[in-house]
Amino acid sequence: MSDDPIDVRFAEVRRLVTEAGRSTLTRFRSEGLVVHRKADRSPVTEADRQAELMLRDAIGRLFPDDAFLGEEFGEVSGTSGYRWIVDPIDGTKSFIAGVPLFGTMIGLELDGQALIGAIYVAGLDEGVFAARGRGCWHFHGDRDPIRTSVSKTRDLADAIFVTSEVKTFDLRQSRPAYEQLERACFVTRTWGDCYGYLLVATGRADLMIDPVMNVWDAAAVQPILEEAGGTFTDWEGLPTIHGGEGIGTTPWLLEQVLATTRHYPRPAVLPRT
Repeated sequence: MSDDPIDVRFAEVRRLVTEAGRSTLTRFRSEGLVVHRKADRSPVTEADRQAELMLRDAIGRLFPDDAFLGEEFGEVSGTSGYRWIVDPIDGTKSFIAGVPLFGTMIGLELDGQALIGAIYVAGLDEGVFAARGRGCWHFHGDRDPIRTSVSKTRDLADAIFVTSEVKTFDLRQSRPAYEQLERACFVTRTWGDCYGYLLVATGRADLMIDPVMNVWDAAAVQPILEEAGGTFTDWEGLPTIHGGEGIGTTPWLLEQVLATTRHYPRPAVLPRT
């Protein structure tokens, strides 16, 4: 095995995301699932918390000098410069509803740059993982992963546009942006949360937009899409996981999308989703 620190971490990420994701299935569609409300009124379940604690423990044992940020339990500092950023269940509302379009996300950054990303949709037993310069890989179950890439779609009129919730466009006063893109695209669906980005990375959708994002929603996505030959940017076109918003698409569609989104600048204070 390579002793490159990225290779060492990349070698573990598929196993980590899969084990944590599969742990959520013990409570998926279970009777008596208890849903709590966090301070921002967003829902959380014991499955979210269990999966994050599992990742905190596993990553802490493997890479004790790395920092860790999780949606549910906050940040632990490190000394290596690397920071793991985790969303144990992205799409908790889908999880609560018994719909399998939720996933576990792991990102790794160094000095603010996202280097590694992994998404695993446990209810479909499907995932993607990527690292800078090492490609993007798609897998089902325990089968060998295959290299994957975004679609070759070059015009919004032929594009499949996905998003998580239309009402999140209202949160930042950008409903006209959604409506304009919906009219421009071939078809629009709310196959959202991390599953939407997985669809873009594997060429089954062409455009995924989030008007409001947290860093744990974005950290895994940028390396996945870029290694799949796509783009992940904020609404101004800046490649970043720290913009509080996101556009995941193909390089041929990006400027067509930005022609709409640039008219809706980010508010000084973004609402939480």
